[in-house]
Amino acid sequence: MSVSLKISGVSKVFEKNVALNNVNLQIRAGEFVCLLGPSGCGKSTLLRLIAGLDRPSDGRIYINDRDVTNLPPARRNFGIMFQSYALFPNLSAFENVAYGLRNKKIKNKDIEERVGRLFEMIKLTNAKDRLPSQMSGGEQQRVALARALATEPDFLLLDEPLSALDAKVRISLRKEICSIQKELGLTTIMVTHDQDEALTMADRIIVMNKAVVMQEGTPEEIYEHPENPFVADFIGSINFIDREKSRVYNLGNYERVAIRPEKIEIERTADKESLRGKIADIEFRGFYNRVSVQVSHVVYGDMVLYVDVPFQAAKEKKFRVGEIVYVNMPKEELLGFESA
Repeated sequence: MSVSLKISGVSKVFEKNVALNNVNLQIRAGEFVCLLGPSGCGKSTLLRLIAGLDRPSDGRIYINDRDVTNLPPARRNFGIMFQSYALFPNLSAFENVAYGLRNKKIKNKDIEERVGRLFEMIKLTNAKDRLPSQMSGGEQQRVALARALATEPDFLLLDEPLSALDAKVRISLRKEICSIQKELGLTTIMVTHDQDEALTMADRIIVMNKAVVMQEGTPEEIYEHPENPFVADFIGSINFIDREKSRVYNLGNYERVAIRPEKIEIERTADKESLRGKIADIEFRGFYNRVSVQVSHVVYGDMVLYVDVPFQAAKEKKFRVGEIVYVNMPKEELLGFESA
């Protein structure tokens, strides 16, 4: 059965270094949650506290309303998967997955059945007898996932599990992990610094920075309605416009205004809302072109706006560096922040 988790006022201090500062979270049973943030923000520390590998300096941790703050890892029934795979090099893939079950003295017949099902789930039935050294990185990570699931844990912890893999394998494994998580209905918490992973995999994202939670919400909420400049900047690309320029360009009285590059309209003809600028650079990015437009003001100087133009539209319009264009920032697409 999936579990719910509650983090209540949790802090962690290592000597004088504050790794977590009064973190409060609730994770629902069966939910896939990503802890997202830059290196050193506290996300891996939080995962270790949930697992029982470290103890909090303050606060409590609850699993299904039971206080587990001081319980050892062995009494929390979790599966964990690391970036490094951590497979036993001298054991076959099958024996790596079966290892935890053998420690629990489960009958050989039951081990054969359970491990066999897991190898079908991870699509590696033909690789059971291989050693880790005979497998690719993606295959090793699949085996590590099967091992984490073998003991039928109440919840699954993933610590940057895909960061060592190449792009295509990473995308494939994302889909497999999500599919398995949904099939099993397993409460899953994944640490990542990769925004694409978080946006494509999570039911809910928890964005962290400097030992605190900056915002939590669905991927759509985090992307479309960031609550502060850090989240806006960390998730996706964004243009920031400072207070003086936002006022002169009639964008409001916030300390900072921001807009996503794909939300800006770019044309060769002006309308009453548009700003005149010159194309400074065009960068091909596959399915879109990023166009850098330098907009000038006689008093407040220049600002550069990045505009994402879908590839087909860019191909048809054939914008050129040095060309005069007009950009429009729809008011409904602007994000305003009270503080910088």
